[in-house]
Amino acid sequence: MNDPVTLSSLVSASTTPQGVRPAIMVVAFEGWNDAGDAASSALKHLKSATSARRLEGIGDDDYYDYQFSRPHVRRNASGKRVVKWPTTRIYRAALPHTELDLLLVRGVEPTYRWKAFIAELLMRAEVENVQGVMALGALLADVPHTRPIQASISSDDPVVREALGASESTYEGPTGILGVLAQFAEAAGLPTVSIWSAVPHYVAQPPSPKAELAILHRIEELLPVGLDLHELTEDALAWERGVNALATGDADIAAYVQQLEQAQDETELPEASGEAIAREFERYLKRRHRPGPATGTSDASAVEGPQAPPESPRSPDTPDTPDTPGTPE
Repeated sequence: MNDPVTLSSLVSASTTPQGVRPAIMVVAFEGWNDAGDAASSALKHLKSATSARRLEGIGDDDYYDYQFSRPHVRRNASGKRVVKWPTTRIYRAALPHTELDLLLVRGVEPTYRWKAFIAELLMRAEVENVQGVMALGALLADVPHTRPIQASISSDDPVVREALGASESTYEGPTGILGVLAQFAEAAGLPTVSIWSAVPHYVAQPPSPKAELAILHRIEELLPVGLDLHELTEDALAWERGVNALATGDADIAAYVQQLEQAQDETELPEASGEAIAREFERYLKRRHRPGPATGTSDASAVEGPQAPPESPRSPDTPDTPDTPGTPE
């Protein structure tokens, strides 16, 4: 069997030595692009799993309206009150048993000067020898919480689409910072892929562990990294049980969830084929053979279950998505 094509293999094939190990930049921003905090939480999980070290971030005052993205007052470990400002943090981690690193970017979607912000981010990417970009997002959608949460992959690069089996986004309309980043990164010649998870709109408040889990499974498929997802799988099961309890107590919500279940089941029924099952089994094998922790990875089937790759959401920035599905830091 041939080795699976991943984003990292595309990067490895095109990388030239620059004195710094090549890296793949993985990006998530709180705000419009982050329903239920699923994308930013997935990146936080990846940062913890890879023991990433913090680098210098991107300046704050030039890009944020603090009346919109308000700072938070918290107490540190010594009990002193400190102000935590909305910012963009950057981390770097080596991927074991590979010649690649990850450059992890986690921040709050900026308010001002998006073009300058993206230019500064891509300049940092050049210094860090970034050779590919992965954008993480989550959107509110008409999906039931009782079914496997969908995470789709898309790219505007035909080479990336063919290699990874990604779809092409056909959306036209208002976009978030991830849409701008993807366009600029591709214009700079960087292979770019986006992962978007759907979050049930009637339980949009964070956390959304089931959507986070779907994003992390996609990351395992596209990067040579193994993640211990046992605890997150348990959180997703507990989250689903909690939403079930709330829905049971409201007849209108229960009826609406049943309607969504029926619509999704009818849509996916033609995909319940031997080919779809084979594709899902191949995804499972890819996750199992990733380097790193294996504990709990196979437990994800308790939540995700065998399924056909979902049809991509119509858009990561649908007009009926609220302006701020996430919560500002």
